[in-house]
Amino acid sequence: MEYSRFLDCLAADFARLRAVVPAGLAAAVPSCPGWTVADLTHHVGEVFLHKALAMREGAEPDPWPPKELADEDPLALLDRAYAGLLAEFAARKPEDPAGSWYTPDQTVGFWIRRMAQETVIHRIDAELGTGQPVAPVPDDLAVDGIDELLKVFVAYSVAEWGDYFTDILAGSPGRTYTVRTGGAAWRVRTGPGLFAVEDGAGDDAADVTVSGPPTAVLRWVWNREGAGELSGVKVEGDREALEELRRCIVTATQ
Repeated sequence: MEYSRFLDCLAADFARLRAVVPAGLAAAVPSCPGWTVADLTHHVGEVFLHKALAMREGAEPDPWPPKELADEDPLALLDRAYAGLLAEFAARKPEDPAGSWYTPDQTVGFWIRRMAQETVIHRIDAELGTGQPVAPVPDDLAVDGIDELLKVFVAYSVAEWGDYFTDILAGSPGRTYTVRTGGAAWRVRTGPGLFAVEDGAGDDAADVTVSGPPTAVLRWVWNREGAGELSGVKVEGDREALEELRRCIVTATQ
């Protein structure tokens, strides 16, 4: 996706998020146990501020968040933080340097993509929390979000912080997964200390195959399906292998 497209998606999903959250700030968010919609709103604002500082200062600020943010009104914080984030993006080119936790990409472009994906997932959280219809995710954004989750979150996390995955992968017999949607496909291989992702489905049968429309698969991999809702995702294969994949994703994204 072009960076201009990410920014357009970010704007659309922020607008939807901002329209949804006032309807139920006290409501629980089922996809974020223990959070209310107000907590979710506050979190998104803190994330936007954090990334703006990462671009401005060249490194992600730590510790975070500052104590004084806790008392700020969630909607006021969200609006202020979003305006600041857009100002930082407008002042820079995607290829300009910016600190990030993802060593392979230390650019503003990384944060443009990451914030577009962060916002679409959290506006789904807000929709689920307030009981409003979940708006469709554009196919290109959904496909990119699946790619980001598998490669940037899970594969990178296993490679860099393998100790967190020892209980999951140390006894893995070596499994394969195919994720397929919207003309795109990924082949995942696991094993002791291994979570490798390649584009394409490959010719060999996989232990687990996950397929469906892009929005449905994005919500499935991020565990953002609504209770009692027909997901549209077809999952075929071994249950133990599926549990291994699920636990890797949850550990990498929590």
